Amino acid sequence: MKRTFLIALSVLLSGSALFAQGSPDDYQRAFSLRDRLKDKVYYSNVEPKWIGKTDRFWYIRNTPQGKVYVVVDALKKSRSDLFNHPKLAKELSTASGKAVAPASLSLQSLEVSSGLDTLRFIFNDSKWIYLAAQNRLINNGKYEKPVEKYWNEADDERKGDPVVSPDGKLTAFIKNSNIYIKENATGKEKAVSTDGSPGEYYSAYIQWSPDSKKVAAMKIRPAEKRYIYFVESSPADQLQPKLHKREYMKPGDALPFRTPRIFDVASGDTKVPSTELFNNQFELRSLEWNADSKSVMFEYNQRGHQVFRVLELSAETGIVRTLVNETSKTFVNYNRYFRKNLVNGTEMIWMSERDNWNHLYLYDRTTGQVKNQITKGEWYVRDVVQVDETKREIVFSANGMVPNEDPYLVRYYRIRFDGTGLTCLTPEEGMHQAWFSDDNRYFVDAYSLINKAPVTTLRNSTDGKEVIPLEKADITELQKAGWVAPEPFVAKGRDGKTDIWGIIVRPTNFDPKKKYPVLEYIYAGPGSQYTPKSFYPCLNQLAPIAELGFIVIQLDGMGTSFRSKSFEEIIFKNLKDAGFPDRLAWTRAAAQKYSYMDTTRIGIYGGSAGGQEAMMGVLFYPDHYKAAYSACGCHDNRMDKIWWNEQWMSYPIGKEYAACSNVENAHLLKRPLMLVVGEMDDNVDPSSTMQVVNALIKANKDFELVVLPGSNHTLGGDFGEHKRYDFFVKNLMGITPPEWTSVESKK
Repeated sequence: MKRTFLIALSVLLSGSALFAQGSPDDYQRAFSLRDRLKDKVYYSNVEPKWIGKTDRFWYIRNTPQGKVYVVVDALKKSRSDLFNHPKLAKELSTASGKAVAPASLSLQSLEVSSGLDTLRFIFNDSKWIYLAAQNRLINNGKYEKPVEKYWNEADDERKGDPVVSPDGKLTAFIKNSNIYIKENATGKEKAVSTDGSPGEYYSAYIQWSPDSKKVAAMKIRPAEKRYIYFVESSPADQLQPKLHKREYMKPGDALPFRTPRIFDVASGDTKVPSTELFNNQFELRSLEWNADSKSVMFEYNQRGHQVFRVLELSAETGIVRTLVNETSKTFVNYNRYFRKNLVNGTEMIWMSERDNWNHLYLYDRTTGQVKNQITKGEWYVRDVVQVDETKREIVFSANGMVPNEDPYLVRYYRIRFDGTGLTCLTPEEGMHQAWFSDDNRYFVDAYSLINKAPVTTLRNSTDGKEVIPLEKADITELQKAGWVAPEPFVAKGRDGKTDIWGIIVRPTNFDPKKKYPVLEYIYAGPGSQYTPKSFYPCLNQLAPIAELGFIVIQLDGMGTSFRSKSFEEIIFKNLKDAGFPDRLAWTRAAAQKYSYMDTTRIGIYGGSAGGQEAMMGVLFYPDHYKAAYSACGCHDNRMDKIWWNEQWMSYPIGKEYAACSNVENAHLLKRPLMLVVGEMDDNVDPSSTMQVVNALIKANKDFELVVLPGSNHTLGGDFGEHKRYDFFVKNLMGITPPEWTSVESKK
């Protein structure tokens, strides 16, 4: 009897008191970690700014003594300090009448005029100019920050500036929903269209033909706009709440219909094409004339995203023909886009995933046929940096080309139009970011790994050879402050064959003899890859919460991007997949290697799409995930923004939307859940969270809800972070969290 009691007591202690976690000291470490690791990395974060069309650039060197502005001459292979910081600060203090610390100066740009350097920088909401040649400071007046437009507001194209013809003789403009032409010499006006009306009008974005004889424009039949509404309960400027609304199209909504038309200015002849090749529009865009003034090109994105076409409308016959016809049984990833019409007028470069990998193709524009595939292989083109039509070469970035390493690491390459001469410009292992000079002769290359500090160098763009080294990050002070490097970890996914890559984050006081519950930070789904690959002093969403006594993981399962198309499209009409079968297999493999990872206590958290997926974890995989923190989630894809959800869930709205809905599946909940939402969220409709709350209440489910007044799209901010800490400490450690007054949260 006594032995049984001791065994039971040992089991209880092993989960809590024996290895005290979630204590006030742990909380203090968690809340202070960002500050402890802040500004502890030197000679890092290089972001070069090339100076006009010169071979010179400047950047900020972060030193232990403060920031230093450095100018580099690539041709001369030299570098020097840009100016005397303390001297300039003293001058500015005198000129502005305010004390200026040298470290507070923020250089905006460096320009070259008549061979002289002109520095423009911002301080105290004023824009200042320093004439380096004259050693003189000038106040250029109030600095006005650009007005930001709401990101989801569609341009209806009703208004636009008048457009002058290439020969300067005529001006095209919109009046009374129609296109008018004015003779600039006489001021005489005439309408070239007469069928426009407020309910079906001509776009103000009028395109002149290069020969100044024709204009092209879209005729638009608008659709009713949808708005989301939310109440700001506690506005700062008044006692009473405010009602807000935002334009917000959702899956299934009617969309505008566009038809390109061409008008002969002299004769009034109009070319109105058949809409057969573009009659089911998600979008019709990019109306542009060919150099010979005989046709205009435009692009058609079919509703449901299984067809994307580059089309050409003849100004002579009014007939539309297809130049590129991109199709898919799942989705054409139209956001992964590159097209360049070559100056010769007969060729075009096009990006496509048609062979299961993202590659570049050379098209014959006269026939609409592929001349040759430029890049080829089981790797992924990320971006095109430069197309040199004279040398017939392309500089591009790509990942996955180097065997036996993380396939997400980006490098830069050069290749000829015919697919020969592939050259790697950045051979070192790492996540590379490059900044090219205007003439593309040189580029600055900064590279790092999640567990290796950045290196920055200047390279020659022809072969990638180093011109001069620039900076090598010093992380000595970071390590003294307790930084623990995240560990890249790879394991097989659901099929037992495909490598799934992620990272493991441990607390700074990690003890391999302890048992640690596991937290997974999730943001999944198509469109990108989300696990960090570059160096960060502090992974803000992972490292602080680990200090409470958790092992924190993040990984990219199937359904995410930058591998093969088949890897990504597994989520087609099935966003609830979210790579979960791969996540389970990966976590089991990690725990098999590291026995201190307690897979009987796994939590999951995320925001936005990650908020949706965190809740999915406890709904559909409750044996694996024992608790979930879900912030600002799009819990039903019918409630979220049109472009994201129709891209992956398709159109028309089918039964799959309901199958993937957390609202429809709320009755499955049997694990602890905390929902968080900002009342002013204009990214994901806050009603999405409230509808899942309603469904949980109807199903008589226990859960926690945190509503943040005045907050927009958020993982919870400081308050939500503290709630998240308490939630997982309570539900995974079985410990009553410390009183808030006993720990100092971030201010």
